[in-house]
Amino acid sequence: MKNIWKDGVMGVVTGDALGCPVQFETRAEVATHPVAGMRGYGTFNLPAGSWTDDSSLTLALLESLKRTDAVDLNDIMENFVQWLDNGEFTPYGYSFDIGGGTMSAVCRYMRQKDPLKCGGNDEWNNGNGSLMRILPACLFAYAKKMNDDEAIQTVHQVSSLTHAHIRANIACGLYYFMVKAILDGEGGLQDRLQAGLTYGFAYYERTLSGHENLRYYDRLRDLKQFAQLPVDKIRSSGYVVDTLEAAVWSLITTDSFEAALLKAVNLGEDTDTVGAVAGGLGGLFYGYQGIPAQWVNALQKKEWIESLCENPLRDERK
Repeated sequence: MKNIWKDGVMGVVTGDALGCPVQFETRAEVATHPVAGMRGYGTFNLPAGSWTDDSSLTLALLESLKRTDAVDLNDIMENFVQWLDNGEFTPYGYSFDIGGGTMSAVCRYMRQKDPLKCGGNDEWNNGNGSLMRILPACLFAYAKKMNDDEAIQTVHQVSSLTHAHIRANIACGLYYFMVKAILDGEGGLQDRLQAGLTYGFAYYERTLSGHENLRYYDRLRDLKQFAQLPVDKIRSSGYVVDTLEAAVWSLITTDSFEAALLKAVNLGEDTDTVGAVAGGLGGLFYGYQGIPAQWVNALQKKEWIESLCENPLRDERK
């Protein structure tokens, strides 16, 4: 039976690990030694298959959802604390590559123990630190057959644990609608992503009191046109809008998981997160079997990660 958790989460971790060795390198620097497969060392001087905070926080969220069979915001944040303080959910027993917004939010939670007030919500809290780990929340909403309002409330709350600005929330919401369209839709990947985005834009236009933050995503309204943009028009920074655009562009201009992920990480800059975000969607569409076996087999703690993906909910939709 198809395991959407394994498809998506292994896609996230693989994309993260693929981009890890060249994180923070410029596009020009990466072009001097382009990523062609899973390799080690580089930025963090770690072995091949090493993954970063993107996967750690994704797995911390997944473990909480699986164990509690609920979206328990305090429990999720306690997992994040264990990651930051004790190296839980990491490949080597220590946390590294920690984004500023995430660090501030977890530390704020440790002081106040209020998950609804720990995420930053100003203009500077629009990094990709919630988008990179949101996939399990999207799959949870889908598996529990939540209606749109319930699903988006869930996704926004999980995003807001670290990134509470509405622009970061919207990125996670649009990601949810793309996840749902991949799982329920028909046709090619671009068609499904377009269907999800079209529905997502309509949802936010109907429910948001103002649309100024939605407009930041306008280039994603027409994927046929967006796919025609040359690479120099695609940004791959840690800004949440750039990350979502880069991930989608890499997926719709390729025809396999391998090609999409190599395109994503060779964009340079925030390579692990662009890889993770593209990997989640790509994994759901192409399936676990579509991820190159040599990449999966190289992942650190592969068997443990896969065990977390088995039967994660007690009431999953069939």
